Amino acid sequence: MLEPLSNRPKSGAVDDAPVVHLVQQLLEQAVALKASDLHFEPYEHHYRVRMRIDGELREVATPAIALKDRLASRIKVLSRLDIAEKRLPQDGRMKLQLASGRELDLRISTLPTLFGEKLVIRVLDAEQVQLDLTQLGYEPEDLARLLEAIQRPHGMVLVTGPTGSGKTQSLYACLNRLNTPEVNIATVEDPCEIQLQGINQVNVQDKPGLTFAIALRAFLRQDPDVLMVGEVRDLETANIAIQAAQTGHLVLSTLHTNDAPGTLVRLRNMGVAPYNIAASVSLITAQRLVRCLCPLCKAPVKLPTAVLLQAGMPPAWLSTHEVEVWQPVGCAHCHKGFSGRTGIFQVMPVSADMQALILQEVGSQVLAQQALREGVIGLRAAGLRKVLQGITSLDEVLANTRDGA
Repeated sequence: MLEPLSNRPKSGAVDDAPVVHLVQQLLEQAVALKASDLHFEPYEHHYRVRMRIDGELREVATPAIALKDRLASRIKVLSRLDIAEKRLPQDGRMKLQLASGRELDLRISTLPTLFGEKLVIRVLDAEQVQLDLTQLGYEPEDLARLLEAIQRPHGMVLVTGPTGSGKTQSLYACLNRLNTPEVNIATVEDPCEIQLQGINQVNVQDKPGLTFAIALRAFLRQDPDVLMVGEVRDLETANIAIQAAQTGHLVLSTLHTNDAPGTLVRLRNMGVAPYNIAASVSLITAQRLVRCLCPLCKAPVKLPTAVLLQAGMPPAWLSTHEVEVWQPVGCAHCHKGFSGRTGIFQVMPVSADMQALILQEVGSQVLAQQALREGVIGLRAAGLRKVLQGITSLDEVLANTRDGA
């Protein structure tokens, strides 16, 4: 059942049995379907609830529009938010206790819209997070590059991609690999999504002034071996992280860029000196998540060679591989032919030649060409490998990557 974080919420509780039952039912359904988020959305004449499952939003309920305020109040009471405040966004958290006794952490965000408050609940289920690097979808050669980088005593490893691309999970999997009694690991996040035993984790708190930069400075006074920064958001945080990477610490972090070469340009545009980028960044991973074909119902499909070439498949692959492409069908065990997701990755070590180009302040296209010469394939090519392996569909890869990246 749902457990409020305090027996005395900020405002009066909402005692409405149908609403209480509906919220409980939707949350239990979200857990059963392994949804990552629930969206409660009011519109002028209707109300809908959607869940994000395997990265795709699905409508699961259409409660009466008259229930919108009571649903919002119920969720806000449980997460200790102010039910009287409807004009400003709020953030909160609550716990969901399952029948098995296991508790899930839920994060709540409210947003005033034209027709009422939209609420989004993020389900943080530690048991659903894959912390084994070998299970995330890395190709063997890419995994070897990543492991070599995170086993160095110092340097910076960056993971990049859009929101919802699995960056945090990749970082946690790296930390899990490094987490031994001999290693002092600290993280600063906004917020901490998964608790890892043996790792010192800190939540950013804006009101008291605990920022990424302040937490990083404090970490450096506590004899760390490995630092993880949830996101490099500004020049101050970037410079402190880079300083740490240059002074005997391994630093892991994320950025929001489209591909690995673009990350180097992004750091430069933030104001980081090129010589500091070249001296500190050791590897960059760009990633996306794609849906996996259901192994029980996927079906082979013959595609013309011209279609595969247009999608970006190298001609050499078509001449040396027996090309077999699969498509989704749909059955009782999946959703429209897909079940679960896997990662596609562009893993780019920063070589000596790449460092020389960074110092010359070249553009991302020149960096991408150098990466390709060094055997680093783009995200589209990485996705096409998954297509040839029968893991995902061609349409899924095309929808999540762009040509040449």
